[in-house]
Amino acid sequence: MTTKVLLVDDNPTFLSSVRMFLGMLPNMEVVGEAHDGLAALKQADKLQPDLALLDIALPEMNGLEVARKLQSLPRPPKIVFLSMHDGPDYRAAASSLGADGYVSKADFVTELFPIVKRLAGTEPESGQPH
Repeated sequence: MTTKVLLVDDNPTFLSSVRMFLGMLPNMEVVGEAHDGLAALKQADKLQPDLALLDIALPEMNGLEVARKLQSLPRPPKIVFLSMHDGPDYRAAASSLGADGYVSKADFVTELFPIVKRLAGTEPESGQPH
């Protein structure tokens, strides 16, 4: 089964890198991109992604607020934050919103792969045999 992904970040260069990275993974399809929070909500409503990769610092509406509003969709996507804001307060806020993961932009190549595989159902949950 293909996992539909919505990328949300105001940095086009970073979005391009994430898109290329996800293109190397089987059964991942980037169905849309948004560069601000309001556009992210419109794209999510229209495209119904399985997974949203969200930056926290976004124009119009920050990623935490976007995540909160995504939860009210009839079929909310799983949410992973990709942010350069990597402090404990941001991680706690993301966790309180039910985020499925939090990855520092500096570490996205090494940290995003296992999270995306787990969320797509192609890797066992932690503690389960491989």
